[in-house]
Amino acid sequence: MLENLNFLRAFGFFFFIFWTAFNTALVDVVGSEQQIPLSVVKLWASAFGGEIKSIAAKYSGSQLLQKKYKEYEKDVAIEEIDGLQLVKKLAKNMEEMFHKKSEAVRRLVEAAEDAYLKHEFDADLQYEYFNAVLINERDEEGNYLELGKEFILVPNDHFNNLPVNISLSDVQVPTNMYNKDPAIVNGVYWSESLNKVFVDNFDRDPSLIWQYFGSAKGFFRQYPGIKWEPDENGVIAFDCRNRKWYIQAATSPKDVVILVDVSGSMKGLRLTIAKQTVSSILDTLGDDDFFNIIAYNEELHYVEPCLNGTLVQADRANKEHFREHLDKLFAKGIGMLDIALNEAFNMLNEFNHTGQGSICSQAIMLITDGAVDTYDTIFAKYNWPDRKVRIFTYLIGREAAFADNLKWMACANKGFFTQISTLADVQENVMEYLHVLSRPKVIDQEHDVVWTEAYIDSTLADDQGLVLMTTVAMPVFSKQNETRSKGILLGVVGTDVPVKELLKAIPKYKLGIHGYAFAITNNGYILTHPELRPLYEEGKKRRKPNYSSVDLSEVEWEDRDDVLRNAMVNRKTGKFSMEVKKTVDKGKRVLVMTNDYYYTDIKGTPFSLGVALSRGHGKYFFRGNVTVEEGLHDLEHPDVSLADEWSYCNTDLHPEHRQMTQLEAIKRYLTGKEPLLQCKYFVKYACDKELIQEVLFDAVVSAPIEAYWTSLALNKSENSDKGVEVAFLGTRTGLSRINLFVGPEQLTNQDFLTAEDKENIFNADHFPLWYRRAAEQLPGSFVYSIPFSTETANKSNVVTASTAIQLLDDRKSPVVAAVGIQMKLEFFQRKFWTASRQCASLDGRCAISCDDEAINCYLIDNNGFILVSEDYTQTGYFFGEVEGAVMNKLLTMGSFKRITLYDYQAMCRTNKESSDSAHSLLDPYNAFFAAVKWIMTELVLFLVEFNLCSWWHSDLTAKAQRLKQTLEPCDTEYPAFVSERTIKETMGNIACDDCFKSFVIQQIPSSNLFMVVVDNECFCDSIPPITMAPIEIRYILLFAKSLLNCVVHNESLKCERLKSQKIRRRPESCHGFHPEENARECGGVSGLSAKPPLILLPLLLIIFSR
Repeated sequence: MLENLNFLRAFGFFFFIFWTAFNTALVDVVGSEQQIPLSVVKLWASAFGGEIKSIAAKYSGSQLLQKKYKEYEKDVAIEEIDGLQLVKKLAKNMEEMFHKKSEAVRRLVEAAEDAYLKHEFDADLQYEYFNAVLINERDEEGNYLELGKEFILVPNDHFNNLPVNISLSDVQVPTNMYNKDPAIVNGVYWSESLNKVFVDNFDRDPSLIWQYFGSAKGFFRQYPGIKWEPDENGVIAFDCRNRKWYIQAATSPKDVVILVDVSGSMKGLRLTIAKQTVSSILDTLGDDDFFNIIAYNEELHYVEPCLNGTLVQADRANKEHFREHLDKLFAKGIGMLDIALNEAFNMLNEFNHTGQGSICSQAIMLITDGAVDTYDTIFAKYNWPDRKVRIFTYLIGREAAFADNLKWMACANKGFFTQISTLADVQENVMEYLHVLSRPKVIDQEHDVVWTEAYIDSTLADDQGLVLMTTVAMPVFSKQNETRSKGILLGVVGTDVPVKELLKAIPKYKLGIHGYAFAITNNGYILTHPELRPLYEEGKKRRKPNYSSVDLSEVEWEDRDDVLRNAMVNRKTGKFSMEVKKTVDKGKRVLVMTNDYYYTDIKGTPFSLGVALSRGHGKYFFRGNVTVEEGLHDLEHPDVSLADEWSYCNTDLHPEHRQMTQLEAIKRYLTGKEPLLQCKYFVKYACDKELIQEVLFDAVVSAPIEAYWTSLALNKSENSDKGVEVAFLGTRTGLSRINLFVGPEQLTNQDFLTAEDKENIFNADHFPLWYRRAAEQLPGSFVYSIPFSTETANKSNVVTASTAIQLLDDRKSPVVAAVGIQMKLEFFQRKFWTASRQCASLDGRCAISCDDEAINCYLIDNNGFILVSEDYTQTGYFFGEVEGAVMNKLLTMGSFKRITLYDYQAMCRTNKESSDSAHSLLDPYNAFFAAVKWIMTELVLFLVEFNLCSWWHSDLTAKAQRLKQTLEPCDTEYPAFVSERTIKETMGNIACDDCFKSFVIQQIPSSNLFMVVVDNECFCDSIPPITMAPIEIRYILLFAKSLLNCVVHNESLKCERLKSQKIRRRPESCHGFHPEENARECGGVSGLSAKPPLILLPLLLIIFSR
């Protein structure tokens, strides 16, 4: 009994201790919650929200503008946009525009072929032409250099303000070619007749820009004439025959297998030349071609082992991938060409049967220093008598001991033989195969019109401005009957079409705030899309290596099954819908919406056009009606401006109009002062009557706000501390009004609403950021934000507030305008701190305020970015970086949600091997300067790399010694955060290491803002911060290569990604073979005498194949 009593006493004692401790902890937790009363935070939020909305509404004039549009509610007609009809109409307009460009090129073709037909070659012809490099150059005595006569150049804004001569063309000749070679002089002479056609084309269509003729001999005639400047080495490496427009027009799509000899005899400079030859061949392959590379000695070695037995599309990424692997080739062993040829033929045959390749031309490129046999039995088995697979042989080195066999192989298989002795010989010799492949097209006399993917104008440096363009080109043939079977290609003519010309045909005002138009090629690559980002910044703006081959699926990535992409590639007409996550504000914020996509093909081109309309207000358009007199009167106000990149009137129709602003053009059009703007000679309509009518309506409705702003500015007491600096509005027609409440020199943000501030003005492909974000807010509320700076140290000192103006109060109402203000951040923050000191106590003594050290007060927006913090340096940071534990809890509770985004156009910093590989030898002249360095490096590397494992793959130690950091294209994923609108307030506790951290979050009324009050006495260091830093998506394939147990780490695209091929549409035209082709000109027929018995076989085949 006593023992039981003692037990009960002990139990009671410990129970008392436990209960006391529990209650103490509970009191601490409850006390911690009570330190941040929800009612007080709600009071603060209400006080601040009311004050800041009052300021925003007052200075923006939002209520006045809403009232004015309401007054016209009965006089407007609201229409639902028929997306399918819209995209068909746009495609028709673009078709007509593209047709005009192709007709200009066709006139050049006819003129060039006629001029050549009349010309007789004169080996002694002396002709002084305008050499684009030498024009206006003088010697030490002040005399003009030979081929460098005076050539008048005048800056022309139509050609990006470059000095040009619009009366004449001039001629560029590659540095490695003799500019007075008889073939070049004769070609320049007969092509001089193109000058009058260039000028006539420009007169017919003043929107034309560069026109040119690229000769098969290598020279390049360009109109208007312009001066070319050599690079730092005194070299102009440009060769027109190596450009995509030339290759596409000259040849048909092709499947190519490249065989590279890596036997012991190829070691040293020969292997370097061979690598450069392969690299130059890759340069000539385009997105419609397919290829693979096999290195051979006594065994076969696929340069990319993952692609054993198949071919891959020759897009930029794949070619660069193979170039990186080329550097790993080492020479060793004996060359067994027969094995390689058998593999190449089998691979081409099997790949052709899959239906995945070009289904057109086929070729084997053999790069070697010799062949001990002609391998006629292999050719008889696989290629004769049809000879559908052409053999191109490249003899590396000066020795010609085995040249005869290589010449025979090429000639017996409708190919071409060349010998490459030095690096400087590479490019010119590689070019020969293109002219062989062009023969069937020339014999057919088919002037196929080709269009390239989008690329950046090379006449401008990247930091001078972004000018994306496509080229339309056509081949030029010899029409002489006696040379018809030879299929002589004279060259290619073309003209550039800026992508902005396409955008002019798009009525942005009919696409809604978030709507846009886009176009893709037959390969699914983007021609134009608002999400295409071709440049990146590293010190200065530079081109992304893969900017011209960005697939539609990489920007419309929510379409995981490529439904939209494949339908457009297949040139279908239809509709597709999906939820999308569109990033804005430098990718920091996300808008989630549902888009309806409408698409169709653009006839006469390989392009397809799409239009995206966001559901809700984005699907509706309204028409207002006012008189021209009313509208003109209100357009005269000095605060009115129009979107510079929108096409209200086509000011390119006449040179005199190019200096006009769009506003000036409209005024002249409406008053009849410019008859050319009203005539239909050049295009259907010089001015968009429908758009101009809506501009007049918006000008009239928004005019009263000017007087309203003026009255506020005059009443200095209204804005005594000058906290509000700018008021602005924008309408759905691109009309803007701006009012300054302070002097221009006093503006905190000098760039706001200027051309430098691209995100906040109307552009060709998007509405201003403040307009787009306001449109997604609840009616009557304001969206507040601080601009993000690209420089972390340069903190923003302003806050922008904007609100949308809707015509009606339902989802079918179009957003007709947005208004807003920009104020000093310090003014905004002061209003917040003042509100956070209020309380309901009658004696004015508040139990809690944001001044207390026990709490931290923040003001964050709906994406989690801090606008106000006690620590000013935290302004602009993501809240999760500062209060990771609280942000994590808000995500758990559903107050915020995380959205995963993807960037397939990112650039990542990576360690890359620095080498003197073929890839780095971009042209033979720079290669010459690198050769000396290579010789010294080779001596060192031989000692480092002489082991069996590194025979095929470079030694890892040697690599580590040659690494450098570079920016490379990559894929990344990163988070964005959005608040849940339905949750207005919440509070919670977070269990930390030895305490509970309490917090309260309260929405600021009529805004996108939240006040967050956090307990500052409990630290949660164990919970890491939440960042928005992007994470690279790595596609890594680890596979073992059985070579002395050497494990090779392939840090490249996953094997499945390399093998996978998205749906593409082949070009409609194919000229891979012609029975009348004369295959005798194959680069070295004299060598056939070395094997008389074998001469007869190809000659008989030529006879019977005809």
